Amino acid sequence: MILVTGANGNLGSSTLAALRARGAAAKGGSRTPSEGMRRLDFDDHGGLDLAGVSTLVLISAGYAEDDQVVGRHAAVLDAAVRDDVHHVVYTSLTGAGDHLGFALAHRATERLVRTSGLPWTILRNGLYAELFGGLLMWAGTGAESAFGDGALAAVAREDLADAAAIVAANPTRHSGRVYDLVGTPITAGQVADRLGVPHHTLSVAEYRRRLLHETPGLLPFQPPMLVSIATGIRHGFLNGTTPDLTDLLDRPARDPLATAAVAASATRPEAGVQRRSPPR
Repeated sequence: MILVTGANGNLGSSTLAALRARGAAAKGGSRTPSEGMRRLDFDDHGGLDLAGVSTLVLISAGYAEDDQVVGRHAAVLDAAVRDDVHHVVYTSLTGAGDHLGFALAHRATERLVRTSGLPWTILRNGLYAELFGGLLMWAGTGAESAFGDGALAAVAREDLADAAAIVAANPTRHSGRVYDLVGTPITAGQVADRLGVPHHTLSVAEYRRRLLHETPGLLPFQPPMLVSIATGIRHGFLNGTTPDLTDLLDRPARDPLATAAVAASATRPEAGVQRRSPPR
């Protein structure tokens, strides 16, 4: 049986659906499981139960500080060893993202995966096209961001889910492999053009100020994480491409520009609202 962690999240639920569409025997795991899911709370180390799992798709347990994220991943990998899981597929971060504010937890987890003694595959996922579009802010009738003219090799989340399902359905074929799953580079200006609006570039300092003082609800680690994404894109560190994604999918990838435009359009405010906050 294939178990997908974080199955109530966007990537986890899409991966589970893709596996089932392929006819795979797959189940979801979650801290708050829906019907038919297995309870899997990474913070309840003693309650982790992976009995009967042949392949574990470990969706990164983000939205926390690095020590908590790595501790969660270490606990579930310990449970995987104890319960004789046969293969671990970990969804990590693209190699181009080593400078990003959330890269350390991914690289530390990769090390844990490699040294666990279990057969493994690492999927180094690029940043979502949905995230890129959703991070555009709105001012009047135009869009604004701190991305400048920089491009992101963005990838649609559904493509990453399909790639994870392909690997998890036949893990032996992909054992010991690291795939860098990125898409076609796109810019904020191109997203704005697709929506028929102008794009204005913010300074990184102004973007940081807005995150810290005008964006309620962000957790303490999130402003530096978001700034690292913006400055990485702005200065051309996240625009590299590889064929790994299309090779795994054996088809063209979804258009990241169209996906980003849909995400940006969905957050466009009503008339009179000057600016929206970036997504969490």
